[in-house]
Amino acid sequence: MTAVINIENLSKYYRLGVIGSRTLREDANRWWAKVCGKPDPKLKIGSAGSDMLKKGEIWALRDINMEVKEGEVLGIIGRNGAGKSTLLKILSRITAPTSGRAVIRGRVGSLLEVGTGFHPELTGRENIYLNGTILGMTKTEVDRKFEEIVVFGEISKFIDTPVKRYSSGMTVRLAFAVAAHLEPEILIVDEVLAVGDAAFQKKCLYKMDEVSAGGRTILIVSHNMQTVQSLCTRCIFINKGELETSGCPEVVINEYLRSADAQFESRWVDGVGQGNDKVRLKSLSAYTTKNDRDSNSFLSKDEIYIEFEVWLKQHLSGLCIGFDLISERGETVLRSYDTDTPTERFQPVESGVNLLRCVIPSGLLNAGRYTVAPRIGIHNQEWIVNSDSLIRFSIVLTHGESPFWNVLHQGNRPGHVAPVLNWILQR
Repeated sequence: MTAVINIENLSKYYRLGVIGSRTLREDANRWWAKVCGKPDPKLKIGSAGSDMLKKGEIWALRDINMEVKEGEVLGIIGRNGAGKSTLLKILSRITAPTSGRAVIRGRVGSLLEVGTGFHPELTGRENIYLNGTILGMTKTEVDRKFEEIVVFGEISKFIDTPVKRYSSGMTVRLAFAVAAHLEPEILIVDEVLAVGDAAFQKKCLYKMDEVSAGGRTILIVSHNMQTVQSLCTRCIFINKGELETSGCPEVVINEYLRSADAQFESRWVDGVGQGNDKVRLKSLSAYTTKNDRDSNSFLSKDEIYIEFEVWLKQHLSGLCIGFDLISERGETVLRSYDTDTPTERFQPVESGVNLLRCVIPSGLLNAGRYTVAPRIGIHNQEWIVNSDSLIRFSIVLTHGESPFWNVLHQGNRPGHVAPVLNWILQR
């Protein structure tokens, strides 16, 4: 197959300054943090990019060499801040590389962020023609695909409404419909599909499968490992701006998951933590009574404790403290809040330092690696802590053993959970 993308020694360098935020207030906050010797408040906590900082400089990409064949579906994975989106922006000609080059053969359709390439004052109809023109298509070509785009995007009632009136979900539906139906030779899709509802995401996956079957090339960034493994023919793993691995999706995904250091406790020794001046998460940990907090591998037959240490300046009405438990494939297994506790037993957190423990029952989780992403917010108002996964642990299946299953499938059951359920026999 012919290579439609050739990337040679591609690097992208940024100099992080104090000025250049979206608002004067953000610029002032960054300047004051620098004066006080504190971290830049605009940097995202936990992003891999923060490891590449040196005197306000960052290499978002470093010496990337690769090629993408015609008709290939390439998955791009890596931690937040690893450089995945920067690579897509270079390939979409939104930004230029600092060094090296990317040679692209064919029309490129990009779906990088909600609303990218749309003019908010123009209607949905006008934006479809605008995008078609940008892709180099004639009005006749756009006319031919127009009805398909409108039907796929499910926006026929609002096609003559300015895009600025659309919700984020409507904007994503229209953007994907345009990108997929205006027949670019190369389709580039970032994580924006996570904005759509489940039914639309499923429809998009079917459409991308159809597009790839037609011989067009797709590049997709996703944190959902199941999507990457089922959709992609090849996968690359980018780590701290460098191309770590390339190859079969299953092999690359497993290497990516292994590269995430198992960390079963996250504690801020300076006492600051995540949050604001009213609520702060000071530590987060996972443990069982069996291992006395000295291991990151738990037995499924044991109870697992997720422990929060939270500081409050004063009592806050409507405060919810919880977490998402996320599988190694990037899927949310469950979400739990302290407010799930029955009213008669619920004790709200008060001012000062509070310890909260959530108990994951024994015999529930299946074998695998899991991460915990904290969620602290005020009901119907705002998130105070809404982080990526902070701590990690693995589960070894030691309950509900079945001789039949163990012989045929080496002990692992399908699914995220493996509860031992009661069976009743009636004659």
